[in-house]
Amino acid sequence: MTEQNGTVSWGEALRVYTRPQVITMLFLGFAAGLPLLLVFSTLTAWLRDMEISRSTIGFFGWVGITYSIKVFWAPVVDRLQLPFLTKKLGQRRSWILVGQLGVIIGLMAMVASEPMVLSGSLVGIALCSVLVAFSSSTQDIAIDAFRIESAIDEYQGAMSASYIFGYRIAMLVAGAGAFYLSDWSCWGTAYAVMAALMLVGVTTVLMVREPEHKVLANTIGLDTELKHRLHADEPGYWYRLEAWFVGAVVAPFVEFFQRNGSWVFMILAFIGLFRLSDITMGIMANPFYLDLGFSKTDIANIGKVFGFFMTLAGSFLGGLFVVRYGIYRPLIAGAVMVALTNLLFVQLANIGADLTWLAVVISGDNLSGGFSNAVFIAYLSSMTNRAYTATQYALFSSLMTLPGKFFSGFSGVIVDTSSYQAFFVYAALMGLPAIFLACLIWKRDRGELKNHIEEDIAIR
Repeated sequence: MTEQNGTVSWGEALRVYTRPQVITMLFLGFAAGLPLLLVFSTLTAWLRDMEISRSTIGFFGWVGITYSIKVFWAPVVDRLQLPFLTKKLGQRRSWILVGQLGVIIGLMAMVASEPMVLSGSLVGIALCSVLVAFSSSTQDIAIDAFRIESAIDEYQGAMSASYIFGYRIAMLVAGAGAFYLSDWSCWGTAYAVMAALMLVGVTTVLMVREPEHKVLANTIGLDTELKHRLHADEPGYWYRLEAWFVGAVVAPFVEFFQRNGSWVFMILAFIGLFRLSDITMGIMANPFYLDLGFSKTDIANIGKVFGFFMTLAGSFLGGLFVVRYGIYRPLIAGAVMVALTNLLFVQLANIGADLTWLAVVISGDNLSGGFSNAVFIAYLSSMTNRAYTATQYALFSSLMTLPGKFFSGFSGVIVDTSSYQAFFVYAALMGLPAIFLACLIWKRDRGELKNHIEEDIAIR
């Protein structure tokens, strides 16, 4: 990490948040965050309310795998031009708009499929959920590229902070807001309102300007070398297609593997396992609260609204600790906190529907989640080459959720065959590999830093 050089005053730093690019990310963050819970925890509550079995609800967690495999179509979003839309809106805005429209269509189709669910058929709502998740993850890819290309490096911290704030507001709306609406009317009304709120993102895309696309010299050099080695620089339609594939898909991965050498698989394993405990537990949280006897209003007030502010507090502390101590020590602390707070749910399961203990559990879970996520995003950002940010970040963000989404599919089976207590202990144990790998990577980073210092001393 680079240290603050002290040349920017606090007033100048705060004025960054008044720039149009930064304000834009607040609304795009809202559009990105709104669909997530609607195909995850909010959906599980809707299904449980319709008396769908917990084992079946657990399998709906696999819908979220769509977010974890978006790296496979990230190069397409990055390079493929859409008929008419790309010419009118530009590469980034056109793909963001397509993703948003897909989310709106998917949510409205979920509302229309509710009678099918009541009659015992889950195929319709499952397919609609996949459409929402696919469209949402496509939007995420394009927004990441838009954010990176819209501002200089010095503004990227403010851009990310604004994006996260909008994202969290959207999660509050899709979580607590949907619960309030379902209590007031029904789940179909809640999802229809969420679809209408996606128009916030659509309006933003139509109002903002397309960012300038820059190709760095080192990117051109690596692309040229790879195309020459793979004979993709020869004339002909097939070679043009191969050249596109090399530049869009091969080059970002080659650069990442070359840069990290023998540690690359350790790093990828760590990225995949860091959120394993958190995601595995999350799919059963709302069914757990309902089964204990908490009302949907209780869950909305404490689990969603109170939890929202605790998550923001954890994120603030995570960022503060990264500035104070660097990335790796807070990264280890975050991994430990996430694993340990799962044990609080064991105590809540033993006590029952106690609002005080629910507040304690929500405090610990959301503080640790916000802290660890803020630190983990800082780590992922440090691992990304700015020449290939869109594709490499898609790789990281896909990989960081894939194992958790897969194992979360079995969460309902574990609860049904044992107990909630056993499940939460299992989720806590799933966090141990992340703690171990975080320690190894910190040790490796310290060793490399020591070698660089010794080399500098020797040169001088």
